[in-house]
Amino acid sequence: MTLNAPAKDAAWDDAIAITAQSIGFDGVGFCDAAISDERLERLTHYLDAGRHGDMAWMETRITERANPKSLWPDTSSVIMLTMNYGPAINPMEKLSAKSNANISVYAGNLDYHDVIKKKLKQLARWLIAHYGGEVKIFVDTAPVMEKPLANEAGLGWQGKHTNLVSREYGSWLFLGAIFTTLKTSLSNADSVPHTDHCGACTQCLDACPTDAFPAPYQLDARRCISYLTIEHKGPIPQEFRAAMGNRIYGCDDCLAVCPWNKFASEASQTAFHARQTLKSPKLADLLDLDDPAFRALFSKSPVKRIGRDRFIRNVLIAAGNSGDQTLLPQIERLKSDPDPVVQDAANWASITLQQ
Repeated sequence: MTLNAPAKDAAWDDAIAITAQSIGFDGVGFCDAAISDERLERLTHYLDAGRHGDMAWMETRITERANPKSLWPDTSSVIMLTMNYGPAINPMEKLSAKSNANISVYAGNLDYHDVIKKKLKQLARWLIAHYGGEVKIFVDTAPVMEKPLANEAGLGWQGKHTNLVSREYGSWLFLGAIFTTLKTSLSNADSVPHTDHCGACTQCLDACPTDAFPAPYQLDARRCISYLTIEHKGPIPQEFRAAMGNRIYGCDDCLAVCPWNKFASEASQTAFHARQTLKSPKLADLLDLDDPAFRALFSKSPVKRIGRDRFIRNVLIAAGNSGDQTLLPQIERLKSDPDPVVQDAANWASITLQQ
C-alpha cells in the first residue's frame, strides 16, 4: 500500500489518524505518556488482593505498567489504536451446543498479535518517514496499560467488566499502542478522556458464569474462565468446572451481553473472521489431538500458545459437561495420558458423565 504524505496544513495527529484508518485501524486517539494516580491505585489494589493469580509478570513490572515513561523514558506521546473484531453471530448462541466446543471470538482465526503488529509497523514507518522522531510499538506484549491509555485517548471507556467499550464498536476491540518521542498537537476533537456510559447497567456482571466480578469495574482473574482456560497451568479448580460449560478457550459472556454491542458490526478484517474449522468444532474431534495435530489445527492461532496438554484439559472439562456419553471411550484413553493434569481432567470427565 502506498501511503500519501499529509497535507502541509494538517496537524500531524490528524494526518496520522487518516493514515491509520487507511491501513485498517478503526479508532485512533492520542494522549500524554502518563497514567493517572487513580489508575495506579486500582492496579495496586488488584495486585495486593492477589487477583492476578499466576500472572506474576503483572506484579514484577508494575513500575513500567504504571508509567509509560518508566518503560521508555524518551516517550512524549502515545498513539492508541483500536481494531474491531466483532463476530458474525452472538457467541452466546454456541453455548447450547454442548457436544461442540466454544472458542472465544478473538481466537477464531489468526493471532491478533501478528496481524496488528504488522499494521503498527507499517504506520510507524510512515510516521518516521514524514515526521522523524523515534517510536516503539506494543500490542499486548509488554507492561503497557492499554485500556486506561485508550480511555485517555478518547477511544472508549473501561466498562464494569473492565474491558474497553466504544459507542461505535461495543466491546469487540483489539488495542495497539505506538509510543513516540514526538509531541502531538492534540487537535483531534476526540482526544480527550472518554466518559463512562455504563450507567446503572450490570448485564456484564450478571452474565459471568463464575462470579468473577467482586464489584463493578473489578475483576478477580482467578475466577475468570478466560484466565482459567488460558493462563492457568494446573488443574481447573473443581468449583469452576461445571460453570465452564463448553468454553474451551476464553469466555465472551460479559462482552457479548453489553447493550452497546447494538452498534457493533462484524470485523472488516478477514483475518478475524472465524475459520470454518474453529467455528464450533466437535469435542470428539478435539479429544483425539496429539501434539502435532494440535499444532497443525491451530497454526497461526493464539490458541497454539497454551499447548496441547492445557488445551486437552479444557476439552475434557467440556466433555464432562456435555452429557454426551459417546465421548467416554476417548475420555477413558486420556486417563493414561502422560500429563497428570490431563489425567485429572479425564478422571473428572468420566465420573461426571456417568453420574
